[in-house]
Order: sequence, then structure tokens, then C-alpha cells
Amino acid sequence: MTPVAAARTGVEPPPLSVGTAYSLGAMSEGRIMALAAASAPGDDDPVTRGVIAALEEDYPKLAAPQAAPEDVEPARLDRRYTLTRVRAYRQPDGSTADVVVMRGDLDAVMRVAKPTREHRTLLRRNGDYVTQRGWRPLAVAQAEVAPDGTVGPFALLGFVAVCPVTVRETTGDVSTGPATWARVNVWSSSLRVQHWANVTLIFILSCTGYYIMDPFFGPTATPGTQLDTGFLMGWVRLIHFGAAFCWLVLALTRVWQLFTSRDRHLRWPSMWPLKSKEDVRNLGRTLKHYVFISEHAPTYLFHNPLQQLTYTSVYVVCTLQMVVGFCLFGLYRQNSPFWAFISTPIHWIGVPYVRLLHTLIMFALWVFVIAHVYLVFRSESLERHGGLSAMISGGVWVRRGATPVDAPTVE
Repeated sequence: MTPVAAARTGVEPPPLSVGTAYSLGAMSEGRIMALAAASAPGDDDPVTRGVIAALEEDYPKLAAPQAAPEDVEPARLDRRYTLTRVRAYRQPDGSTADVVVMRGDLDAVMRVAKPTREHRTLLRRNGDYVTQRGWRPLAVAQAEVAPDGTVGPFALLGFVAVCPVTVRETTGDVSTGPATWARVNVWSSSLRVQHWANVTLIFILSCTGYYIMDPFFGPTATPGTQLDTGFLMGWVRLIHFGAAFCWLVLALTRVWQLFTSRDRHLRWPSMWPLKSKEDVRNLGRTLKHYVFISEHAPTYLFHNPLQQLTYTSVYVVCTLQMVVGFCLFGLYRQNSPFWAFISTPIHWIGVPYVRLLHTLIMFALWVFVIAHVYLVFRSESLERHGGLSAMISGGVWVRRGATPVDAPTVE
């Protein structure tokens, strides 16, 4: 009940204000608020009073479940949640069952309910959002009671945003602020495997390639001596060549994906993102955001134009690196017509220049890696879009109600 409504009815308003209920999807926001209002008659707890008043105002068709006084276990200092047993509670599917409702501190409830990692992250993100606005998430979980009285495992349903009325007057209603976060699946598992395999292989190729160029450790023969240098360089070259062939196979799988993937964002037309004047304008807006000229950039679920152009360029550079590398590899197998043909450019340009090009491309890739890592962590900390976690879980975080350029409105 709002202070204005209370003034009209002459009823004293509750000392606690209740805002939006957030659901994990298993139950509607109204039912979560109704469960949070479960109490015994005459319960004077300020949290219960606040939730019941909000339920009556926002969801007048839903009644707060009633419990017997002996079925309510209040929160304690060592247990920051209440336990309320509701008998013959009518479930959303129409069935009835005895349930135990857990209501309290988000972290305390999560320790008992043990939600999945995805749900835990989602709850923390939305919990952080309401906390930053001066509110607190009141978590709600439910467990069914078996006929023999055994309480089953708790399932975390969501939370209700609550705060003292005095705080609300200074921070505003959480329901009127920006929408809460939603997780949207973006990248397939196959692409994520390719990404991390690329990271691993480029790291191995760079380390072994640098050692081949400049053996900075290990035994070396001094001119005029007979020191046995062992086979260290041979092993390094073997690892380098093995990783190179693995990288080639990985590249071929990505090429195959360009023409066969069901995901349009993984097919070859997506490699060139500038298909309209608006794409070109968004490219400029994104660039301004990256160099701190503008505060906001166009929202993209997948790659924005600047990212896609960069990654397409990296694909081209990596392809050139493979060609140059296999030219050098074929130099030592001139008795094979195939490898003699592959290494033909070396005879035009000269071995030193080809090796120099191979090295310069390696350093260029590492410049990209450094910039890429910086921008990924920048996105995680400033934009909260989840670029790093997207390549682990496959999903990104977007505020509900946002309309990305490359996707429908996020509900």
C-alpha cells in the first residue's frame, strides 16, 4: 500500500516498501509475491505487512497464503530467513500440496536452495541492481512436503525488492528504473570450443616460434667446442609444426561452419557487417564509445560492426600466417612436388624476407590479443555485457526491454 493510498483509507502504511518481484521463470511475479506474504493471522512482522500491502495493491486477485502460528519459524541471527508451512497450497497447475516457504536474505537462501550457476549469476546481477538503488532482494524459495512429513529440496523462485519507506523517498521506486538483467544465449558450444582452441594454439605457436627465432635458453654450442646441444630445438620445432597442423584443421572446421551453420551470425555473410548506411553510422558511434568520446554505444547481442570487421581482418591475417608458415615448412621438403610447389613464393622473395614476414605477423597478432583482452575486461566492468563469460557459458547479459540492433527486443 502506498502512502497516498493509506492516507485515503486512514490505514497506517507499513514501514517497509515493496517494489518489483523478479522471477526465475518457474513461477509468475505475482505468485512469488503471494508466497512471500505467507504468514499466520495477526503477524506484525514489518516485512510481512509490507509484502501483503503490495500484494493487495498490485495483485488484488491473489490472496496471501495463511499458515497456523505453530507452522511459522521466524528468522534468527544464525538463520537469516523465515520458514512458513502452508497446508494444501494450490499450485499453478491446479494441484494442492503442503509446501514450506523460505523467505529471507538472498545469500542465505541461495546457500540452502543451491540454484544452478546460471540462476545464481542471474540472481546476483539483478540483486546488485536493486541494491545499488537502495533496495534489498528478499529471496523466496519453496519446498514440497511429502505425505510422511519429509520436506523436499528447496527451489529458489526469485526475489522481491524491499526497502524502508524513508529510503524509497530518496531513491525512488525500483520498478520505475531501468529494467532488470536477462541472459540471452548467443554463442554455440562449437564456436566456444573453437575460440579457446584458437587461444591455446596461437599461444603454443607464438612461444615455440619465438624460440625458433631466438633460442633464449637451453644448451648452445660455443664456436670451436664439441658441446652436445641435445635435441631441444628438434622438440620445439616438432611442437610448433604439430600445433600448426592442428590450427589448419581448426581453420577448416570454421570454414565449413561458414557455409553449413544454422546460425546466421556464424555464416559467411556476417563476416562483412556494413550492409547499410545505419551500419556505417553505428561503426562510427561504436568507435567513439571505445575512445571515450561518447558515453554509450549501439547495443548488439552479437558482434558490433567494429568487432566484426576486426575479427574478419584477424581471419585474413591468420590465413596469411598459415600460408607463410607452410611455405617455410615446405622449404625442407623440396624432393616432394607438393611441398616444392607450396614453397614457391620463397624462391621469388627470399628466405629472410619470408621469415621476417612470419615474425611480424606473430607480433601483430599479439598486439590484437592485448587489445582484445583489454576491451573484453572493459566491457565486463563498464558495459556489464558479459563478453568474457559469453565465451564460457555462451550467453550475454542485456537489460530487459532493450532493443539490440541485431535482435528483437529482449523480454
